[in-house]
Amino acid sequence: MYNDFQDFVRKHEYLVCVDSDGCAMDTMDCKHIHCFGPRMVEEWGLEVWKDTILERWNIINLYSMTRGINRFKGLNMMLTEVNEKYTPIAGLADLTAWVNSGAAPSNDALESAIGKTDSEILKKALSWSKAVNASIVALPEELKKPFPGAKEGLAAAAEFADVAIVSSANRDAVVEEWTKFQLLGHVDIMLAQDMGSKAHCIEEMLKFGYDRDKVLMVGDAPGDRDAALINGVHYYPILVRREGESWAELRQTGFSKLRNGEYGGYEVQKTEEFLANLGG
Repeated sequence: MYNDFQDFVRKHEYLVCVDSDGCAMDTMDCKHIHCFGPRMVEEWGLEVWKDTILERWNIINLYSMTRGINRFKGLNMMLTEVNEKYTPIAGLADLTAWVNSGAAPSNDALESAIGKTDSEILKKALSWSKAVNASIVALPEELKKPFPGAKEGLAAAAEFADVAIVSSANRDAVVEEWTKFQLLGHVDIMLAQDMGSKAHCIEEMLKFGYDRDKVLMVGDAPGDRDAALINGVHYYPILVRREGESWAELRQTGFSKLRNGEYGGYEVQKTEEFLANLGG
């Protein structure tokens, strides 16, 4: 398996890109409920409004059309609401400016920005992000597992396509989780948070000469669909609370539609299901 674009060697006509959290791995809910939201409350001292804020955090990040948003963009959205409804957030404009700057939304890029600006809120955002990562590592192992059918779906994809993990999750977490459940044997390249946005990763993979009509992005969030649309490739949704069913259908129907050049009409149907599932 390759870890970057430079060393990758294309083997197949087809490319299947797969998101990790909330798509292949049943880790998204537990990470937000037990790690992302609670660490934000602690970092910014928001315990007085904890229940309401955590409920809103989960709606933003799990159960609406902003599902799967990058952690720092989600943080900025939530702190903007806190600033408007509950208590002032010092330096919020600095965080907003950084997440809108076009910089890769990662810990490394944030550290670079801190070195240039010495912004206190950016320091707090980095502290929060590192605390989240530590909390994720400490999650009980029984909470971190693949969705039913994901391993079989990846194996089916690997029979005819190059398979790329395209995820905005922390690379170390992805490696740990996919290794534990022996998923990496079906993967050709891992493109995690440190490699840039999902749209950028797909764009770079297309440079290996894939026909766009033979490229499929598999994901659970609007950002996954957007990354596919931007690059003119196909999208298949893993539906929230219907993940096992979605993986079974992808294996039994979706892949054959892709290989037979019949994916377009099928994609319209799946997109309608996806939008209805998230209230879009």
